[in-house]
Amino acid sequence: MKNPLFIVSSLILSFILGFYLNATLLVPKESEYSPLSNNQSNSPMENIKLGAFSVSLSVKDLNVSKEFYENLGFSVFAGSMETNYLIMKNEDTLIGLFHGMFEGNILTFNPGWDQNANTVEDFDDVRSIQQHLKDKGIKLETEADEKTSGPASLMLKDPDGNLILLDQHI
Repeated sequence: MKNPLFIVSSLILSFILGFYLNATLLVPKESEYSPLSNNQSNSPMENIKLGAFSVSLSVKDLNVSKEFYENLGFSVFAGSMETNYLIMKNEDTLIGLFHGMFEGNILTFNPGWDQNANTVEDFDDVRSIQQHLKDKGIKLETEADEKTSGPASLMLKDPDGNLILLDQHI
């Protein structure tokens, strides 16, 4: 039977050698990373203006969730207990608490609004964003009526099935 010390030492040496080779030879250098390859063209809406961002949470008990987020430093910014939803704010961070309105959680963007729900002058209309997404071959769950203007929304899912809502109020 082989010496147990020899076996353990061999395993440790193999681990260290593998870690070293992975860290130095197999991981690309920072200069090799590029968000866009050289042969990709930039679309007209390269920097889409999605507006204010918040996470919309489906909550079991609005009172319990309100108290929890207040303890994290959030305060009620919009909504009410009577309407079964609250928008809570901590500095520039927004969280929507929704009771009985939808299942699961949603990433929400509000084109035309800043984090204080103030109208911004320069924004991309939800219908323009919708057309851009369609041009990129992204499947939409719901669509905005392209024949209208003003408030509208659309929904899509990311590759992992997370819902994304673009909800324009202006």
